[in-house]
This record gives sequence, structure tokens and C-alpha cells, in this order.
Amino acid sequence: MADFVEKSTTKTAARELAAPIANVTTFAAIVQDVLDTNPFGCTPHEVGGVTCDPVSKSREAYTARILYQDDDGKTVGQITARSGSVSGFNGSIAEIMGDEDLTAAMGGDPARDTEHERYLCTLRCHDPSGEVYYVTFSRDQVRVSSYADDAIVGLVEAWADTVPALA
Repeated sequence: MADFVEKSTTKTAARELAAPIANVTTFAAIVQDVLDTNPFGCTPHEVGGVTCDPVSKSREAYTARILYQDDDGKTVGQITARSGSVSGFNGSIAEIMGDEDLTAAMGGDPARDTEHERYLCTLRCHDPSGEVYYVTFSRDQVRVSSYADDAIVGLVEAWADTVPALA
């Protein structure tokens, strides 16, 4: 019987943040900075005859949590809203918080539970060597995945060291 032979080795590395990223605005600014400045030195590439950006979003998700509290501060209900963009995240929060019928039905006043909000964005990066890897940002972690060359983690780590929110 034939054996499986390893063809490539991909790795994953993660940095746990000392404190969660404060809010969605800070989170979005960090992601946008990578897209705008390309701090990892990524290069454009072609896939199926189409030129792709050096760094691009491959996935993003944002989760808001709204608590409904009675006059004594007791939580009487909650709503979770998930969105695929920052604008959808902010828009859904505004709609939920401003919905008087929903507030009446829940039996309490809406309050954002910002401590339990979740943000996630995965960037697809094309290294000059041709290697494709991913950098995933969440509120409490930065993860580099699907890489083989350890120098890639070094680049991401050196950049992350310059961003106070990623300490």
C-alpha cells in the first residue's frame, strides 16, 4: 500500500493581544492601514487572467450585542446582530437601538454590550516569493496562517509591534 508523502508544510502563528481592540473604529482603521500601506511588501498577482491586489479582504464579520434592561438594571432580553461589513454593523446597531416597537416588546431599554462585540477580518496576502498566506484580525488576536516561510511571520510581527492596539 502506498504511503502519503508530505508535499508542503504550512504553519499558523498567533499573537494574543494584551487587551481587546477598543472598538470597531480602531479595528477597521488597523485593517484599512494594511490594505492602504501594504506593510508586508506583498505583490500583485494573477489568478485566472485577472490581476489581484497584493493584499485583499477574503472574509469579514462583525457581531453586535444589544441588551435590554429594566428600570432596575436587570437584563430582560438581548439581541445579537451579525454583519459582513463595518457599515452594516453600525447600521444594524442604529436600527435596533432606535426601534421603539422592539424596545416595548422587549420590556426594557436597549444598551450596547460593547465588551462582547466581536470583529473579524481575514486578509489574503501574496508574498513576493509567490506564497499566499492569510492574516486574520480579531478583537483579541492576530493570526498568520497558511505560510511556510518563517520570514513572513517576522514581517507581520515587526509591523504589529508598531501598532499600539496590537501589543
